[in-house]
Amino acid sequence: MHGMDTRPMVRFNTMPGDKELRLVTSVPGPDARTLAELVRWIRRDSGVSDDQAERLVEAVEQVFSRHETLWQQSKEEALQAMSVGFADRMRRMREELAARDTTVSSITRYFEALVADLTDRADRDPKTRLINFQRFIERLEAFLAMEQRGGWCAVGLADIRSFKAYNDIFGHALGDRVIDRVARLLRENVRANDVLAQDTSSDGRRELHARFGGDEFCFLIPALDDHAAALIVAERFRNAVEQFDWSIEDERLAVRRVTVDVGIVCLRMGPLEDRRDIAHQLARDLLAHADRAMYAVKAQQSPSVQPIRVEIVDGVLVELSS
Repeated sequence: MHGMDTRPMVRFNTMPGDKELRLVTSVPGPDARTLAELVRWIRRDSGVSDDQAERLVEAVEQVFSRHETLWQQSKEEALQAMSVGFADRMRRMREELAARDTTVSSITRYFEALVADLTDRADRDPKTRLINFQRFIERLEAFLAMEQRGGWCAVGLADIRSFKAYNDIFGHALGDRVIDRVARLLRENVRANDVLAQDTSSDGRRELHARFGGDEFCFLIPALDDHAAALIVAERFRNAVEQFDWSIEDERLAVRRVTVDVGIVCLRMGPLEDRRDIAHQLARDLLAHADRAMYAVKAQQSPSVQPIRVEIVDGVLVELSS
């Protein structure tokens, strides 16, 4: 199994030239009220390299310096207006200030949008727009360390059966379309509005599915009353892929239909204190069990999902008998 490196290259327009920055963190945007606080956040918490941080600080300081210059010019013009052509000068000054306020507001919106875009790019797989594996692991760990609802949860892993053949026979362009369509079917069939609870994350939604890497995907199903509900959701996704009209993507897929192998591990949640301190390792152990279940299905060429049930005993996962 492997992860994805989705660090984006972003164009950051400044005056007078352009600077290129590469994002290496998923730290959320700063809550800075002053230039000093913003500079401190860039240097300490933004996660970019020292060289990139200094370049970004220089660009920010240029913007604020220009704003200060414009503000000083406005004050000087106000003083001049008191001695000559007061009414006319004040009218023109108001027009100029309105234009400058618009510019400052645009700069503020630009920075807000830039931070949001950088964070989004760091969290998402660029091909499918699902969250990437690293962000999924972070959310899974947080869920295991804090969640108290439901008797069960489930972690699933899926990949496209014989995906390499699609690339070799039909080309990588069609292979990419197959991956994108499977991602859409995963998003549509593992939904937050049926068995899944709504998230309280900053983006206002709970994304419980991710691209693991290549043709592999993973998902989390929380807050279940029993393990059977997880099997229903996993089977719904598998059937959606198998029954999809693949000729929509390419007529050649009508005779070579796409299918997925799905492995799923169902965890009896148990007391929160049994999970809180081991959430980091527990998340990885659950994925390892899901991976083993998926490859068992693949080896048997099974037409159905075969879940594994586990519980925590003395800090480790123990499989439950059927």
